[in-house]
Amino acid sequence: MASQDWVDKDFYKILGIAKDASDADIKKAYRKLARQYHPDTNSGDATAEKKFKDISEAYSVLSDPDERQQYDAIRAMGGGARFAPHGAGSTANGGFEDLFGGLFTGGGRQPGGFSTAGGVPPEFADLFGGGFGGGPAGYQRAPQKGADRTASTSISFAGSIRGTTIGLREPDGEVIDVRVPAGIKDGQKVRVRGKGQYGPAGNGDLLVTVNVKAHDFYTRDGDNLRIHVPVSFPEAALGADIEVPTIDGEHVRVRVPAGTPSGRTLRVKGRGVKTSKATGDLLVTIDVAVPQNLSKEAEEAVKAFAAATTGADVRQGLAAKARL
Repeated sequence: MASQDWVDKDFYKILGIAKDASDADIKKAYRKLARQYHPDTNSGDATAEKKFKDISEAYSVLSDPDERQQYDAIRAMGGGARFAPHGAGSTANGGFEDLFGGLFTGGGRQPGGFSTAGGVPPEFADLFGGGFGGGPAGYQRAPQKGADRTASTSISFAGSIRGTTIGLREPDGEVIDVRVPAGIKDGQKVRVRGKGQYGPAGNGDLLVTVNVKAHDFYTRDGDNLRIHVPVSFPEAALGADIEVPTIDGEHVRVRVPAGTPSGRTLRVKGRGVKTSKATGDLLVTIDVAVPQNLSKEAEEAVKAFAAATTGADVRQGLAAKARL
């Protein structure tokens, strides 16, 4: 969590680095200072202990891109907004009520300090050979971010295509708006920054799993959309231009080649799912419709067709294919 005294602390100065320092520069500076001021090498030195706490706090913030960005923004405006901690009623299981039926569960990072001895981050465990103890009595570990929380919700197929916003409600009545991007797939997760559990170095995040309800007409296949479109026998036999609906409410003309069998799939470029990275196609599967009730005139026409095509064996070679 962004601390109130961030405004008064110059973490760059504490580590002795420039404000545009790279990640490598930050790690290098911390490694040098941690070795110099670590409490296990300065037993009983309160000044060194205080210095080590300061450089640990500075590193924990500047080594995290999100925390660093928040810190720089707060410093630039001399204070301003802070992320409020969760109330006493917050639990590890989230405690949210999904306005549309989602349920929270626990998960993600657990609060607490660094896992190695003396408050040193795991990536710097080699500084002291892993042999030092847990530091002097009363020594505090560097602050950590809060744990993430998880939730799940269901949205309509249209919401997944166009994008939507869902609301998750906490027990205290606060509603968290979750923006679902256009083109999201069933089972994908949306991250809401800073809405996880409270931690001294910042709140964790909220991870929302999005379940997409099936549609009666469209079926998603990656970024492509599949549909089935019926055509009459004359259209399939002679060829035809037909109109098919698209997800944006328009219609496109599709050429059905002469002699198209039932089950053949035709592709319409650029009429599938649009995401920030790509646009899929519309895959149109042709279903040749067989009439259920024929008029007398139509029945005679079919008989005439059958007579005209006598000798054409549509099952020729089938027996050979069926041999084991």
